[in-house]
Amino acid sequence: MQGKLGDVVMIKRLVLLIGVSAHAFGQPQSTPTGQIRAITTAVPFLLICPDARSGGMAETGVALPPNMYSMHWNVGALAAAESRMGIAFSYTPWLRALGIGDINHFYLPFYAHLGERAGTIGASMTFFSLGRIEFTDNAGLKTGEYEANEFAISTAYSRLLASNLSAGVALKYIQSNLVNATTFGSITTRPGRSVAGDFGLFYQKDLTLKVRPQAIPTTLRWGIQVSNIGAKMTYTTSGQRDFLPTNLRIGYSFTFKINDFNSFTIANDYNKLLVPSAGGAAQVPLLEGMFKSFADAPGGWKEELAEVYWSLGAEYNYNQVFRVRGGFFYEDPLKGNRRFITLGAGLQLRRIGADVAYLTSLVQNHPLQNTLRFTLFVLWN
Repeated sequence: MQGKLGDVVMIKRLVLLIGVSAHAFGQPQSTPTGQIRAITTAVPFLLICPDARSGGMAETGVALPPNMYSMHWNVGALAAAESRMGIAFSYTPWLRALGIGDINHFYLPFYAHLGERAGTIGASMTFFSLGRIEFTDNAGLKTGEYEANEFAISTAYSRLLASNLSAGVALKYIQSNLVNATTFGSITTRPGRSVAGDFGLFYQKDLTLKVRPQAIPTTLRWGIQVSNIGAKMTYTTSGQRDFLPTNLRIGYSFTFKINDFNSFTIANDYNKLLVPSAGGAAQVPLLEGMFKSFADAPGGWKEELAEVYWSLGAEYNYNQVFRVRGGFFYEDPLKGNRRFITLGAGLQLRRIGADVAYLTSLVQNHPLQNTLRFTLFVLWN
């Protein structure tokens, strides 16, 4: 019985550590600046970049031209999307550098305009498959196995507040199926469940950039989103409750229309987890933990600033048909040590398109090395 319970705890810790940062390592890592003190939370899969468009631009997205991916990056942008309706499907083989072949991330977003005054609705489903996990007893003998997975289902509503400003909200149901409902002595395990919300603002304005001898039409965009604001999650009937990965994302972008066929976009995002620096298991109320997350780092303001990670991305667009992307992502070595370069490309023929993205890590032996993302989409004008 102790062996089985140990397996449950080990699986929970692995999934809490997997995926978005130094969380992907099983044990704390050392860096030139000291031991990594990454902030761990429940269900970190909610922060995984889900689509190949943003994936090719170093995971920028809060202020990119809006479409169905705004369900993840900035729900407030949905109302400003140009097409009448859009749907996409994304697939990411996850952590292949660790030699694990059955961890996969799937994303299915959708949006539709209801009319100028009625606003815009959206929905999405995120599914994170963790593959088959074996359970053993104290002697190491197999006692069972389980197909672990996590998923989130979201619905959203967005509308224009002014000609250049829109806002949106989303509500999501989250379930983390790490173990079956099982009783070990006085402890009963169960899937983790929670409900959370997102809120986003999006602004865009057309400008003219005067560069002699010509004037370049330019679109400025900025966005802000707070995501995954929700009840803490637990995997036992009487165990500790862990914070969700509540996240603040702020960013801006510029799109320069060089001529009728060529345009260029640059984007810059900044992110901070609104979770206590002590980690998702900190025993403080949700709202108190969110607000105190701005000033609770053990190392003072220097460490607080280290908790902000940022990305810079660029995209060249030829005639709305062919796109090439690239970007750079930086996270402080103390807080996770994710540093990588991304490349991407996209092809769109009328309504149907496809995107692909590739990630190469600047940190040796990082589990995110050689990550690929694939997306197919359909737009209705």
